[in-house]
Amino acid sequence: MTSLALCTINNSARSIARLCRVSRSAHGTDDVHSFVARYSTLRKCSAFLPGGKCSFIKTGTRQMCQASPGRISLGRYGKGVFLAAGAAAVTGVLVAGVSHFQRAEMATKISRVEEEDGDIRQRCKSFMSPPITDIKLLERRKDEMSTRMEMLIMETQAAFCRALEQVDGGSFRVDRWSRKEGGGGISCVMQDGKIFEKAGVNVSVVDGNLTEEAARQMRSRGKILKGKDGKLPFRAMGVSSVIHPKNPHIPTVHFNYRYFEIEEADGTKQWWFGGGTDLTPVYIDLEDATHFHKTLKEACDKHHPKYYPDFKKWCDNYFYIRHRGETRGIGGIFFDDLDSPDQDEVFNFVRSCAKTVVPCYLPIVYKHLNDSFTPDEKDWQQVRRGRYVEFNLVYDRGVKFGLATPGSRIESILMSLPLTARWEYMHEPTKGTKEAEMLEILRNPKQWI
Repeated sequence: MTSLALCTINNSARSIARLCRVSRSAHGTDDVHSFVARYSTLRKCSAFLPGGKCSFIKTGTRQMCQASPGRISLGRYGKGVFLAAGAAAVTGVLVAGVSHFQRAEMATKISRVEEEDGDIRQRCKSFMSPPITDIKLLERRKDEMSTRMEMLIMETQAAFCRALEQVDGGSFRVDRWSRKEGGGGISCVMQDGKIFEKAGVNVSVVDGNLTEEAARQMRSRGKILKGKDGKLPFRAMGVSSVIHPKNPHIPTVHFNYRYFEIEEADGTKQWWFGGGTDLTPVYIDLEDATHFHKTLKEACDKHHPKYYPDFKKWCDNYFYIRHRGETRGIGGIFFDDLDSPDQDEVFNFVRSCAKTVVPCYLPIVYKHLNDSFTPDEKDWQQVRRGRYVEFNLVYDRGVKFGLATPGSRIESILMSLPLTARWEYMHEPTKGTKEAEMLEILRNPKQWI
């Protein structure tokens, strides 16, 4: 099987920086840019940063790099963690080179790992909590799409939570909840940490019968649903995350990847995938925007050249606050009702997207850890958070579906809202300021790559 050697590689065509050492920030780490190191071949990857060392530990048939104290260690992840995303958590965070992140080349250059290989029971050991579906049932149905997707969202949750814990120093509160109508979820929330004011990464796996309101929403999207005796059995699952940092120079990020299937009267199933990842900065940073979009584009391009431009446009249109005439942020990708060319290919695409959530965001977080900010900049962050709340409560499809589904857990649905926000009457930034520049971009979405 593939080894994930977390080291730096110089390629004659492109440089791909892979480092095993994290930055040291104000909460006990040095600045990441002080530890840029480059190596010409894989054979040199044992020669790591000054004062640092890296040894390889074996996890089943894979190897992962374990750094010395003060650096990211993946040893505790074990064999079953979402290895590709877990490795990207390290390589993506620690990008060396002229730019802060080498424009996220590591996002698609990491050796491919078949995440679905291995024993389901062993893979479950690395999750934040046991899966919603009983493990024995998952084992019996391991080839079914619902099982494959549940394993993916659990692994994505674990990889992202651990990457966030590494930078913040805090830990997630893990809440399991059940729904009497069928299924349940796992909510992982870190509140009032050192870096993140509120960070939530939720998984839900629910089933039952669609309410008429939920069915009406789907029919409005062109779904032809034929129920039996007025009932439409469904099964839905997904992973969703919203991260609200304290520092206004660290953007808010959101991602959601989901799978939905409905059983019709004749026993056939309609199925589709949806999701996306988008960034909501308070202040624009061109390098951050380029890194974020390039990482997503590389994941999309592995599957279809039109995915990124189409889903980028869809994202700008979807995350649009119509009553304000502005987008929520600088976008990313968004898609829904994706059911072609076939189930396996769409799942593989969703898996590629899920693997980007760490490398597209964590380098940006590390870059801005030590940025200072003024009270006025904090106030502007609070105003922009108010816009975030407006979109989520008025327009967001997931929030509306959750509120229309009996037995939904309200705390998990509203986890996406920030801990604090601000609404000022007739607020308009002064012309020529950084705040006015940000607002102009939100009113006129642009191409970032």
